[in-house]
Amino acid sequence: MSLALKMVTIDCLDPHRLAEFWTRALGASVVGDWGGFLVLGVEGAPALGLQRVPEPRAGKNRVHLDFAADDREAEVRRLEELGATRVTEHSAPGLAWTVLADPEGNEFCVSDPVDHA
Repeated sequence: MSLALKMVTIDCLDPHRLAEFWTRALGASVVGDWGGFLVLGVEGAPALGLQRVPEPRAGKNRVHLDFAADDREAEVRRLEELGATRVTEHSAPGLAWTVLADPEGNEFCVSDPVDHA
């Protein structure tokens, strides 16, 4: 297959402001800045793009990011301290996750460790 996932892009009102949250949350750095479009380098993962759009987010994200953490609750607290908002908690047999929103309301999840293999 010749298709490879290289970047996920989040539409936002203020890419530079949102980059402050995501660089700290992911330990990432800004590797490209074109004013209305920033690219964050994330070690061992696809890049994260932050793209300026004219309208605020409305409704549920059609695509969202899923992360896993060894200590989910500690990681959720850290993300809240950085500016994320806890939205809800979910669980299913063998899996639990927390839905959060970044400072512009884009939802993402943090789960307990999961083996997708």
